[in-house]
Amino acid sequence: MSEVTPVVDAEYMEEIERARRDLRALIASKSCAPIMLRLAWHDAGTYDAKTKTGGPNGSIRFPQEYSHGANKGIKIAIDLLEPIKQKHPKITYADLYQLAGIVAVEVTGGPTIDFIPGRKDSSVCPEEGRLPDAKQGASHLREVFYRMGLSDKDIVALSGGHTLYNFQGRARPERSGFDGAWTKDPLKFDNSYFIELLKGDSEGLLKLPTDKVLVEDPEFRRYVEKYAKDEEDFFRDYAESHKKLSELGFTPPRSAFSCKSGNKQKSLLVQAAAGVAVAAAVVAWAYLCETNKKIG
Repeated sequence: MSEVTPVVDAEYMEEIERARRDLRALIASKSCAPIMLRLAWHDAGTYDAKTKTGGPNGSIRFPQEYSHGANKGIKIAIDLLEPIKQKHPKITYADLYQLAGIVAVEVTGGPTIDFIPGRKDSSVCPEEGRLPDAKQGASHLREVFYRMGLSDKDIVALSGGHTLYNFQGRARPERSGFDGAWTKDPLKFDNSYFIELLKGDSEGLLKLPTDKVLVEDPEFRRYVEKYAKDEEDFFRDYAESHKKLSELGFTPPRSAFSCKSGNKQKSLLVQAAAGVAVAAAVVAWAYLCETNKKIG
């Protein structure tokens, strides 16, 4: 079977919140936010809007896909998440990987990102070559992101996630294929990536062709300047773009609620259950009244 579709009910939502707590603990204890964000992005970033293939469906867990050149080191994140998956078997890999990316951003001080569960797991892996090549330029970036159905603003906003795309000050070659750091504090989600870009070549900080093109291309640069100037603008646009990326090709089930706030989610479910109970009581009362009238 190529797909596994979850039943998003109250029990599934509660399991999501328990997994969220476990993810917070894991990411904080292992300082693995960068690679968790990378896993979420790379599982989602294979989406093709024309063919409706790829996307955030958990297929990256298979050797056929995680062995792609752009996924170097991604198996580390997959293995770190497996115990959480085994602890919460109801949750699909697709949901778990995207939730891990969202929690990684939040744990490191980034924006709260809306999360709607219900993604299907797939065993169909896309062909290699769908992810961005960091050694390419503006036309390549646009080709890749436009194929997903994303915009120039999404490209720049999501690039700001490179503030986490390294580990303890250095991007580890075994984890990303690159050696260096994008920002001075790799475990803090902020707008420093854009500030560093505008400084030009900073000693000790990594600048790849896909980074440099963001200040060389006029359309990209205006967003870089905007985000370097105002972190709140960056956070707002990043949260929107991240949500779009995490939902490429995904149609939320009608029963699903937003998971932006666990307490709010629980409240919504309680309210819905109470509403059903009240409605049932009213129907039963009306039936009894009608029966008594007939007997009388």
